[in-house]
Formats: sequence, C-alpha cells, structure tokens
Amino acid sequence: MKRATWAVTLLAPMAAGAGETGDMGAKIDAHFGPVLAARDVPGAVIGVIYQGEHHLWTQGLADRESGAAVTGDTLFELGSISKLFNVTLTALAQERGQLGLGDRVEVHLPELEGTAFGALQLRDLGAHHSGGLPLQVPDEVGDVAALIEWLKTWEPETPGARSYSNISVGLLGHISAKAMGTSYAEALEGDLLPAMGLNDTWVEVPQSAMPRYAFGYHRETDAPIRVTPGVLDAEAYGVKSSGADMLRLLDIYLGHAEVEAPVAAAIKTTLDGFGRTEAYVQHQIWESYPWPVEEPRLQLGNSYDFILKPQPMERVDPPSPPSRAALFNKTGATNGFGGYIVMLPEADLGVIYLGNRNIPNAERITATYGLIGDILGQK
Repeated sequence: MKRATWAVTLLAPMAAGAGETGDMGAKIDAHFGPVLAARDVPGAVIGVIYQGEHHLWTQGLADRESGAAVTGDTLFELGSISKLFNVTLTALAQERGQLGLGDRVEVHLPELEGTAFGALQLRDLGAHHSGGLPLQVPDEVGDVAALIEWLKTWEPETPGARSYSNISVGLLGHISAKAMGTSYAEALEGDLLPAMGLNDTWVEVPQSAMPRYAFGYHRETDAPIRVTPGVLDAEAYGVKSSGADMLRLLDIYLGHAEVEAPVAAAIKTTLDGFGRTEAYVQHQIWESYPWPVEEPRLQLGNSYDFILKPQPMERVDPPSPPSRAALFNKTGATNGFGGYIVMLPEADLGVIYLGNRNIPNAERITATYGLIGDILGQK
C-alpha cells in the first residue's frame, strides 16, 4: 500500500499577514485567505489529500487570549460532521450482527411501538427520512426518556420528505450504543475511533488534550465559546478533532489507509445511495453530486433553506452502490465553529476545512469549490 507523504504548510497568524509554502499552500491561501480575513475568522486549518499526498495549511489563532496558534493538532468542534461517525457506528453494529439498518425503530425502542417514529427504519434515521422532524430537540425536552415520550404523539407533517434533524440521527446513535451494550461516547472512543486509527478525535476531550482544544468565537458577539451540553449532543454534533486526524479519515475513504474488514465494510455501507433530492443523492449522512457539478447546484443542496425545510426525496430501494464520479460533502457547525468535508473518489481528492468561527455555508463552499477547480486545472 502506498504510504501518504506529508507536505505541511504553516502560515502565520492573520494579524501578522499570511505567508505560504509551496504550490498547494498558494492555492489554498488564494481561495480561503480572503474569506477568512473578511469574516475575521481567528484561526483555521485546511487539509488536502490529492493522489495520496497530504497538504496541511494552518492560519491564525486557536485562542486569542493565550495567543496559541493553530496547528495540525489543534482540536476543533466538528458540529454536524460528527454525524459521519454516528452512521459508521451503526453500520459497524450491523456488521457485528447487533442490529440491522432495515430494523424498525420500535424493535430497539419498544416504547415507540405502534407510533409513526417507531415505524421508521434505522436507515431512515441516518438519511434524515422522517417526513418533518424539527432540526433541534424541543426546548421542553430534558433527556432521552422525555424525547421518547414526546415522539409517542409526533406525526410527520410531510410524509416521505427529507427533514434534516438532530433528533433522528441522535436517536440512531443512542440505539446503536444500546445495541452494543455501552454508552455512545464509549462506543466511539473505546471502539470505533481507535479501529479507524483516529487517535485525536474525541467526544469528551481528555484533560491532557485540553491545551490543544481551540476556542470558538461567536459570529455575533465575538465572545469565546465552546459547545454546551444538550440532549443527544454527542450523537448529533459533539465530536472534536484535528486537521491531521480528519485527513486520516479522508485517507480511509479514498483508499490510502487500511482498516479491519468489518470497519471497512461499515464505511462502505455509509456510502450506499438511499434517496434522490432535487440537488443530490442522500447517503447515510453524506450527500453526493455528480461530478463535475456546477457551483449553484452545490450551493442549493447546502443552503439553509434546503436544510431547514422538508425536501421531497425519492427513495432508492434497495440502496445503491455509490458512483466514484461524484462529489461527496458534509457541512458542520456549532455556535463557535464551522467546518466542511469534501471528497471526489474518482479524482483521488479530499478537502477538509475547520475554522473557529461559524461562517456561512455558502462561503465555505465557494472557497472549497474554487480550490478543487484550481487543483484539477478546471479554473
């Protein structure tokens, strides 16, 4: 197996003016530098894998108060990119015979037997196929038991629609951990993440790694902030990771890193096509667009309007193997952080952006799309 080589580009904090090293560093700086400056993003890391080579670009500060600079080992909040690990855990539990993606929710949560939510399949939860669940857990719901009670009377407003929701995906992680006989955090940190070779990715950042955990900065108040506890937070948006570890994740998806057979099979399962929307094919969390794709279509699928409103989705049954001639992506954010992960298997290219301010999806996408075109000579 070809071993990836590291081309590390470290740029000075923005306040001191961004420098560059090498052609890839120049490309990244050209596309991301203006956006980060315009939005006053304190610090960011952009990682690129292209044809087996790693490029890691960093800029700015992880902590304004201490003056700590961003490095490839700085920990950022992934927001909803965390959901990729959730569905991989479920697929791994399936490989081990502990559950099936075709199982109804009520099989694992018998309290919901005979309800609309209980009738959904586990793969529906990983593909946001609920028909109208809200994005967030209701304010009056204080724990998982109360959420299950709330779901007993819930009815889909738009049956068959894709509805992006932390509730459905969060409960998928809860069900998977329950089937594995452990907590969700332990299932990830003690099982899945080590099996993937992700040794710097956490639900609960250990004390020894806290000095590397960046502060996010609220885009309205500019106050330093980190994610706060919430119902199903770990399952839906609570993972923290480094640029270096996220490049390892892309290595696995692009075939440059080996994992044990059950984990490899689980990862492959997450890429099966589940449904078709106006903009993209919905997989287990991942969304894919035929490559080449025009930027307006990419912007449509990642628009807040598309995310926050139920969207018609034609189900693919049975789920279909993915096309390599596709762009796969996922955005993620918390109040203080924003991220974006993209891969193009046919081009052997992957990009990860992590920043400690939540900038609009559209700007992350424009910068990444431009960088991809520059790398592939399609400007």
